[in-house]
Amino acid sequence: MFRRLSRWAVTVPLALTLAAALSGCGSSDPATPAASTTASASAAEAASGTLTVFAAASLTGTFTELGKTFEAAHPGTTVRFNFGSSATLAQQIVEGAPADVFAAASPATMKTVTDASLASAPTTFVRNSLQIAVPADNPAKVDDLKDLTDPKVKVALCAEQVPCGAAAIKALDAAGMKVTPVTLEQDVKAALTKVELGEVDAALVYKTDVLASAGKVTGIDFPESAKAINDYPIAALTKAPAPELAKQFVDLVLSPQGADVLTKAGFEAP
Repeated sequence: MFRRLSRWAVTVPLALTLAAALSGCGSSDPATPAASTTASASAAEAASGTLTVFAAASLTGTFTELGKTFEAAHPGTTVRFNFGSSATLAQQIVEGAPADVFAAASPATMKTVTDASLASAPTTFVRNSLQIAVPADNPAKVDDLKDLTDPKVKVALCAEQVPCGAAAIKALDAAGMKVTPVTLEQDVKAALTKVELGEVDAALVYKTDVLASAGKVTGIDFPESAKAINDYPIAALTKAPAPELAKQFVDLVLSPQGADVLTKAGFEAP
């Protein structure tokens, strides 16, 4: 009887001690790794994701380059662009299209978004001026703005509601000239393509687009372009799905690194 009680008395404390040790391991040791894992996952999630940028067609080359720079600096992040007419992009944003950043080719198109309380405090980051773009061999022998008034010269312009179209009208009004285009395009890239394909003799496009054509067209300066320079504003959107990434991308565009990419492409400092 004594032996049975002794064995039981020894076994129970050992069992209780073992259970307490196991219980302690289950409640405290895994907690630290779990908390650490959660924190790491949250940090990784914050540092990665998709950034959606709506930008004027004339920014295609420069923003594509800056997008790659941004992705390299933010591993796991993908930058997606929607390039097009600023007027069309602004309308898409107002109608609920998911976007994080809007970079417009004119204050007027940005105002569409700010008036809807979808962006605040936009910043002008560059300016752009017009040139006459003609095919490399210039078959119509266009030399200046007045040549575009000749009915025999086929001219492409951007539509009036598009920033490059509004700028063209302003420049022509400043010169006291009237041009009847054979086509009105919805963004500057489309107008430039008409020249590149030889479908028109000339188009009024941005200087930056002429440079980006890499010799496919020739650019002709004209003095009235100084009366129609477009300011380009950029803003992070108030309903951005990725607000922190949006802020960081805007910061990149406004940084010396961003300015260097843009000015090399022919944009002017604001």
